[in-house]
Amino acid sequence: MSISLPVDIHSIKGFLAAHEGEALYHLAAEASGSGACLEVGSYCGKSTIYMATACKLMNGLLYAVDHHRGSEEHQRGEEYHDPDLYDEGARLMDSFRTFRRNIRAANLEDWVVPIVASSAVAARYWNTPLSLVFIDGGHSREAAITDYRCWARHIVPGGYLAIHDIFPDPNDGGQAPYEIYKLALASAQFELVEMVDTLGILRRV
Repeated sequence: MSISLPVDIHSIKGFLAAHEGEALYHLAAEASGSGACLEVGSYCGKSTIYMATACKLMNGLLYAVDHHRGSEEHQRGEEYHDPDLYDEGARLMDSFRTFRRNIRAANLEDWVVPIVASSAVAARYWNTPLSLVFIDGGHSREAAITDYRCWARHIVPGGYLAIHDIFPDPNDGGQAPYEIYKLALASAQFELVEMVDTLGILRRV
């Protein structure tokens, strides 16, 4: 299945490599035929556009969970702070306006349900089975484990769990995504399908 995206994906702010985005597209195209997809950590919508474009093709739906206040590394004075996404009036980082603009420009508003909340809040009364969960939220240990515990249990048998920024070597990057990747495998509920760059794709058995 060839990829045809509705916008210039390279113009969208984000940290997802092209090969990883293409893998998410194909994964969402397969999974959305069996139920809803969900991502944690939308930022400005790069991963959302990859996944929702596939959902649109399959008449599926993507829930996009993000509080849009940024992770630790996005705050003022931190390595990945972007002043264009800082709300001077509120004195807070806010990526939601940019996210909405990008999703509208991609004509994907009917296939994306933004949930502006943390994982813990969004998942509190969640009951919808999910065919795909993509975790790319906060990279602190607490945030990553919370994301995993909130959403992995809602994945249907045969559904997928995708985790971004997996670095087995601590010299290459933070360890929190790798920790939840190991937790998923140790649970015996998930098996590894493939690794695409730093994107781990697992299937619920």
